[in-house]
Amino acid sequence: MPRHRTRHRLVLATAAVLATGLALAACSPAGSGASSSGAHPAYRLTAQTPAPSGDIDSFTWVSYAEPYSLDYAYAFDYSDNQVLSNVCESMLRLNPDYTISAGLAESYSNPTPTTWVYEMRPGVTFHDGTPMTAADAVASMRRHLDPAVGSSWFSVYQNVASIDQTGPMEVTVTLTKPDSQFNLGISGAAGVVESAATLAAKGKNYGNSTGLVNCTGPFELTSWKSGESVTLTRYDKYWDTKLKAKAGKVTILFMTDPNARVNALTSGQVDGGWMVPTEAIQKLNSTSAGKLYFGLNTAVGSLIVGNLKGALGDLNVRKALLMAMDRQGIVDAAVKGYGSVTSALTTESVWGEASDATRKAAFSGLDSYTYDVAAAKKLVEKAGATGKTITIRTAPMGADFSVVAQATAAAAESIGLKAKIQTMTPDSYTTLFSDPTARQGVDLFYTSWYLSTPDPLEMYGVLRTGQFSNYGNWSDPQFDALVDQAVAIADPKARAEKSVELQKIANQQLPWLPLFQGPMTVFVGKKITGVAPSVAFLYYPWAATLGAR
Repeated sequence: MPRHRTRHRLVLATAAVLATGLALAACSPAGSGASSSGAHPAYRLTAQTPAPSGDIDSFTWVSYAEPYSLDYAYAFDYSDNQVLSNVCESMLRLNPDYTISAGLAESYSNPTPTTWVYEMRPGVTFHDGTPMTAADAVASMRRHLDPAVGSSWFSVYQNVASIDQTGPMEVTVTLTKPDSQFNLGISGAAGVVESAATLAAKGKNYGNSTGLVNCTGPFELTSWKSGESVTLTRYDKYWDTKLKAKAGKVTILFMTDPNARVNALTSGQVDGGWMVPTEAIQKLNSTSAGKLYFGLNTAVGSLIVGNLKGALGDLNVRKALLMAMDRQGIVDAAVKGYGSVTSALTTESVWGEASDATRKAAFSGLDSYTYDVAAAKKLVEKAGATGKTITIRTAPMGADFSVVAQATAAAAESIGLKAKIQTMTPDSYTTLFSDPTARQGVDLFYTSWYLSTPDPLEMYGVLRTGQFSNYGNWSDPQFDALVDQAVAIADPKARAEKSVELQKIANQQLPWLPLFQGPMTVFVGKKITGVAPSVAFLYYPWAATLGAR
């Protein structure tokens, strides 16, 4: 059967993002629905760490998990993409400030509403020394359309009719209808270009620890020791001189135990790591082993409503549950106050192409679901849901998972519902996002859902009727019609105006329950510097910019 993975975003340090003023000091606000009081930690968002003094022979990094796959068709999570982003490159490039620029396609055009034309960059070679051609791009992109592959990125290609080579270095993509999201989507793993010869030669072993990959990035994947580490080696013939790797070698170690990761960072065993455990932020802020940075993120910690046939099928019950949750208390306990309560499923960071007025409208006037247990209990009674049971799935993957599960169960019990928590293994938890049968009887499960493009429509496209990641099968004809209209709009400012309407419908209907957002974190050891602390590390070659302090 084809494999399908989805944006489960399992790990966690902090869930999401602040907004656009990267260099400003910011204290996490109490946010709507706050009932807790007291000071919250102050932190400063950093766009770029100090420039390195020069090259370095090597450095080590730590990841919370081993990649599921380095086949770009399946690289759909933090552990996969933080490696792949340094080795493979896409047609377009997602930058740390969440803008998009030319990548392996040196230019592109949209000559008709249903046609995208890409001129591939000459002089680029794969890590085996062979030249990249338009034929490689066509073969790489067509894999996402192949049911036998079962690409996790098929949604980017859902409106693609054909992908053809139309010139020596030209690729033309023809759509079945106008789709503004396609060109944005290929700035991530969906747009990776791999050697067609390598894809054919490796077959089912492509992207695993045996077959590895053969791409065009600043580093070559030279080894993958299963269960232990991957090693990246600088590719000296890399085409982009501005991003030529400053380190000769990078070793990324896999450590699933959060305490082990923190100890490795503070002892100097490793030189850095993304998404540090939030319970260790104070310790990492005070160690002499390096420095902790906070940066741009696009994720929101939310509860996905996976069953609309049970008690949560009634909107009043969904509203009541959110009103009964002390979300500021959750922020304080789950991420140690390094975040803020939100009532939206997007962060301001993905509204960068909207006008100031549109961005303001997107976040103003939203229902805040203020913490009010008495009022929430009345809504449950009105719905006739008193005494009904909701089932919450969780897994031992971080403080936020356990805190959110326990807080949700307590909130449900406080308003007359019954709650049952079912704990799964981390590997089993991933099936909630990929296998509909795994969600049977599951009312709620937690996610930290990040967006891969600078467009809020990416989030709301997920909730359209019939979409694979619309896990609860929520359906609203008005919402669907607005998504279809927005997808067809080429102008990002006009498209964002439609997304304002979509954000307000989602806020009113609560197909997912938004909880909180917070910054991306990265710890950089004392011998290296130069990284941009941004969630774009999932698609941007972050390791190439790190050099000697």
